[in-house]
Amino acid sequence: MIGAVAPPDSDAPEGGTEEGQDVGTPRTQGVQVMSTNPLPAPASDDVVGVRERMLRATLKLIADEGVAAVTNRRVAGAAGVSLGSLTYHFSSQAQLLRESLLLYVEEETVRRERIARELASEKPGVRQVTEAVERLVAIPADIPQQIAELELHLHAARDPELRDASRRCFEAHEQIAGAALATLGIAEGDRHAPAVVALMTGLAVRRLAAGGHDAQGTSEALLALMRGLSPLADTALGTD
Repeated sequence: MIGAVAPPDSDAPEGGTEEGQDVGTPRTQGVQVMSTNPLPAPASDDVVGVRERMLRATLKLIADEGVAAVTNRRVAGAAGVSLGSLTYHFSSQAQLLRESLLLYVEEETVRRERIARELASEKPGVRQVTEAVERLVAIPADIPQQIAELELHLHAARDPELRDASRRCFEAHEQIAGAALATLGIAEGDRHAPAVVALMTGLAVRRLAAGGHDAQGTSEALLALMRGLSPLADTALGTD
């Protein structure tokens, strides 16, 4: 689940932006006279923590209200930082959205790899795997992140700057799907992985549009696809 917002830090130069102004828009009013002495560089851990709070706040806003809700003031307020700190770390809204999606991808990849390892250690049959997937995709705590991911993929259709992050997200999902297929003995898992990801994405859209909690049918849909991918499907997959 997207983490709670932590208290504010003072790691970056202060300085406001006007209400509704996009990230990275030059400020023409309220310019402050700055000292000629450079500010000390913040500790790397502090920088990472502040940036991560901003990214998580962005993901939560997207999940709750959509990409249109991502404004300077909303993100800064949710993250507990100043407007100046936001523009110090992110020069444009496209960068903020892109890095938010990549943060989600990185964490989700680690989570899925861990789950895949746990399942592989139990040497389950294909039916057991598909039933486990059906349970996992409907975990309530994960639904906001799934909504945010889909919102960002759709936004990438309109914003070329977000498309590389969207592509990397799908590639990460396909790598895990390919490894899972190989573990289950499906030949050419890498070639078939995009079909698995496409199926899961379509099912996710349908499920989330209906409220997100009912994943019924996911297991049977995956089983049908597996049977199509394996020449020995009825023997090898049908009763496991």
